[in-house]
Amino acid sequence: MTHRSATATPAAATRTSWLPLVVVVLTQVQASFAVNALTVSMGPITSDLDTPATSVGTAITAGTFAMAAFILLGAKVGSRFGTKAVFQIALAVHGLAMAGVALAVSPAMLFIAQALSGAVIALIAPALTVFIAANYHGRQQATAIGLLAAAIPAAGVLALLIAGTFAETIGWRYSFGLVVVLAVVNLLLSLGLRRVEPQRALRIDWGGAFIAATSIILLSFGFSGLAPWGVVLASDQAPFDILGLSPAPVLVLLGLVVGQLFFVWLRRRQREHRPRIFDLRVLKSGQERAITACMAIMLFVGTAANFLIPLYMQVVQGLSGIETSFSIIPYTLSIFLSSTFIALIYGRFSPRQIATAGFVVVASALALLAFTIQNEWGQAFVVVGLVLLGLGQGSIVALVFNTLLSAAPKELAGDVGAWRGLVHNVSGSVGIAVATVFAVTVLSGLVLSEVADHPELTPEVVAEVNLDQVNFVTNDHLKDVLSTTGATPAEVDAAVAINESARLTALKISLLALAGLALLAIVPATRMPGRMRDELPARLEPDDPDAIDDTPDDTSDDDLVHTERSPR
Repeated sequence: MTHRSATATPAAATRTSWLPLVVVVLTQVQASFAVNALTVSMGPITSDLDTPATSVGTAITAGTFAMAAFILLGAKVGSRFGTKAVFQIALAVHGLAMAGVALAVSPAMLFIAQALSGAVIALIAPALTVFIAANYHGRQQATAIGLLAAAIPAAGVLALLIAGTFAETIGWRYSFGLVVVLAVVNLLLSLGLRRVEPQRALRIDWGGAFIAATSIILLSFGFSGLAPWGVVLASDQAPFDILGLSPAPVLVLLGLVVGQLFFVWLRRRQREHRPRIFDLRVLKSGQERAITACMAIMLFVGTAANFLIPLYMQVVQGLSGIETSFSIIPYTLSIFLSSTFIALIYGRFSPRQIATAGFVVVASALALLAFTIQNEWGQAFVVVGLVLLGLGQGSIVALVFNTLLSAAPKELAGDVGAWRGLVHNVSGSVGIAVATVFAVTVLSGLVLSEVADHPELTPEVVAEVNLDQVNFVTNDHLKDVLSTTGATPAEVDAAVAINESARLTALKISLLALAGLALLAIVPATRMPGRMRDELPARLEPDDPDAIDDTPDDTSDDDLVHTERSPR
């Protein structure tokens, strides 16, 4: 232990140029801005391409699925053929894909361009970790990783400001033209990066990559289809049914089965000392699994909250898309700040202490939002809740990535980066899907209960509203629907009152459920490591994974102190 600390000191003291970090952060901004811009520009895109909003949502989902499906393979491809060369090719292709989005004349063209974008991001994301490992050490490295995590919310803020303004003024296509320009800038800056030698001896587990991609695609489509296709019984929107059952839970079940086959495949290849697409030693001890659990829960809660909060602003408050964008800037800005500066307290507090405190802050923020949101805007309390939520979320997301990198065998840092990207995308997709289903289910139950308490609503009016497909709608939209049914003013007033009460209560219950989940995350948080360990090596993928010395180092801070004080 003493030898490790002594050898780390000179590296930590050496400071290198921040140019590689500029490339890393700008590239992450490029990738994240593109996705956020598509979301912010959804309204103008649907009008311009004469397509429903679901088509734009499908395009966004296509990019997310493509990245999640190929992220494990992306890390290996970069190491095998040269990280810098693969990164530059992927940057160029991503720029072309964004040009395709900007020039899209049909939903199909938008879908293809976005799917291509997601696939090449799977090559870009692992390379960012490699560049940090190859250029930074010690405190610089921890700061660089924090800034990488902070680039995601920073891109969200920029997308809200720039893409939101463009969509309302000169046109949504200019946002993606800006991404093309950024791709060119990043490509030129990358020419100054140090070359990372390709690992010719590295062999790729193509079979494992195929199984992983199949599992992730099945899970992603299954979870995203829960709301529109039905949780159990197939709805009218389902593409097909299985004896009346929705295909969504079937796809989720198949995805879980294939996922189990993936881990069986990895264990078998590890026993046979053959190459594998992912090394299970990243998750060998309880500490690594606890870190992954914290990462998944935080990303689930964060993306679910990021869905529910704009829903509250637009449906309950009646804010426009651009007004909503500006209203959630305190939330995204606080994520950026906490992700950036959390590394400053790594030496003072242990990962388990920071994570536990972070989840308490997240739960408190969600509870504050749940108890203070009203049908009228409560500016101060809502902003405080959003800021607290962002501070807790940003701190945890940056912390868990840093901690997992230090806890796993350092030669497997490439697998850690790929695993982080996989958990990030899958947890985010599942968070939005489950939050949607939960909120709509609660809303449906509340509406059905309150309709029974309003005898002035005739069966004819109730039938016209179609309570089998209850969803979050504005009062104006509900009045428009009721105007076609011949409802009396008293019936309209009753329906609006039910809508206001039910949707607000449903959102409150959903936020409280997320707060409860954040509190449950304290359990795995207390099992996280008591300290940070090794920094990243310059080479993140071993040519021969079986040659790694993976002797666990589970010594806690207390054990270390005890060892130092014990007599020899």
